[in-house]
Amino acid sequence: MVVTESPRDPTRRTRHGALFAEDGAHFDFVVIGSGFGGSVSALRLAEKGYSVLVLEKGRRLRAPDFPKTNWNLKRWLWMPTLGWRGLFQMSFFRHVTVFSGVGVGGGSLVYANTLPHPGDDFFAAPSWGHLADWKAELAPHYATARRMLGAARNPRATLGDETLRAIAADIGRPDDFSLNEVSVFFGAPPGETVPDPFFDGEGPARVGCRFCGGCMTGCRHGAKNSLDWNYLWLAERRGVRVQPDALVTAVRPLEGDGGAEAPRYRIEATLHRGWLRRKKLAFTADHIVFSGGVLGTVALLGAMKEDPRGLPALSDRVGHFVRTNSEALIGVTTGRRGVDLAEGIAITSILHTDAHSHIEPVRYARGSGFFRLLLAPHASGANVFARIGSAFGNFFRRPGRWFKALFVWDWAKHTQILLYMRTLEGTLRLRRSRGLGTGFRRGLRSTLASGARPQASMPEATDLAQRFADKLGGVTGSLVNETLLNVPSTAHILGGCVMGASPEDGVIDHRHRVFGYDGLYVCDGSAVSANPGVNPSLTITALTERAMSFIPRKGEPSAPA
Repeated sequence: MVVTESPRDPTRRTRHGALFAEDGAHFDFVVIGSGFGGSVSALRLAEKGYSVLVLEKGRRLRAPDFPKTNWNLKRWLWMPTLGWRGLFQMSFFRHVTVFSGVGVGGGSLVYANTLPHPGDDFFAAPSWGHLADWKAELAPHYATARRMLGAARNPRATLGDETLRAIAADIGRPDDFSLNEVSVFFGAPPGETVPDPFFDGEGPARVGCRFCGGCMTGCRHGAKNSLDWNYLWLAERRGVRVQPDALVTAVRPLEGDGGAEAPRYRIEATLHRGWLRRKKLAFTADHIVFSGGVLGTVALLGAMKEDPRGLPALSDRVGHFVRTNSEALIGVTTGRRGVDLAEGIAITSILHTDAHSHIEPVRYARGSGFFRLLLAPHASGANVFARIGSAFGNFFRRPGRWFKALFVWDWAKHTQILLYMRTLEGTLRLRRSRGLGTGFRRGLRSTLASGARPQASMPEATDLAQRFADKLGGVTGSLVNETLLNVPSTAHILGGCVMGASPEDGVIDHRHRVFGYDGLYVCDGSAVSANPGVNPSLTITALTERAMSFIPRKGEPSAPA
């Protein structure tokens, strides 16, 4: 059956800055953030009979709201001081550059769809392996997460995939190459709209993937299984209220007589109603789920810990044990005619180069060439002088290739970004900045806590990227801050509110309950307490499914700890 109307529910068209939750209203649960932790929490809590409000600082975006290319900076970038309220945020720290998503659906709006399962080392890592049998306990929740997110094997190999397959053969690892399992709908011909194929007709109509490469600028066609198509869609139909454009600025315990009916917490937020127009909001709740991602949750809890009227009894471990997936991002640009590296979904395949490392080809849609402004020749080396020398050598060894690459008209069509990851243990600490404003908006700064400093320069990544470039007659480039400063970029920042056996070890217990405050939970990337070495979206979803399984139905007694 073919459906002709738009797959987006027309009731979801909302006015920018509109107020959908009554100021001063009370809820059983307030969920701060609408990403993989927040959306899962909202649905499961609603199913158990609780009243739920989700607060999201970004916009609610419909298919036409997503930019056609990333040159549309106002629609793509999140820079609210300039009035740009897009879905992609870049945050620059001394030790790492962080890419993250903003909007109703959180990181799912901009992530590359991949749903990998971590290796056994992740579940047994010393940082949290003593708290539970994670592999066994999470197994059923991984299965639920895959079903809810519509996991499917990528059916189409692209030029980039075949190039990576050839490299796998060259290095003697042909069996370690495979097409990825992703969160994209392939169950209809490209561009064809069909009734809900996932939730027995309760979900929205869907559109077969067009393989346009636009996943990370927001899918404009309805094929990507972002959270607004599954968890959030179902949650809102069970009564969950979602308030976009609302930045939470404070969480404060309420003083009362301790009666069962007295609300426990006050949540203060600022509603964005247009550039320089704001409205103060406040809500009360018995329980709060922090799901603002590492940068949002750590910043908010850090501010509340310093506020005597906030949450001063929080663990001193807020902001500690922050990890990345030890990534390197290297672009390969070719000037060959007839090449189309933009075809496909965002990430299509994977090559495991050893037990702890892998590489994947990444793409943007045709016309999305913004990152060419930030690129420099890729370089390796331990210090800035070695890297500058390496960058010049990269350029002058292949001047003909570079001339062609620099003047390609459509950068995305001629460029494959290679994402290299490995499971190395090392941690950062995020703490609140000083002298950058007042209150919650002061932001964060990074310091090295343990292990080696994150580096953009990795010899194996450089070698693999050069092999890829040679097969396509191309050149290798990196973000200029990576070339000059050796500061890596990551879309997979984790930790900062990790699990522990006590407040001395972590911010939350193994059920995601915040030490020191009944009714508070953390369910997002900041709760991930080891390095999975792969995209963490599936793992965050599974962890949150498990956390919500411990919360009883409304009116029932809590399960023993």
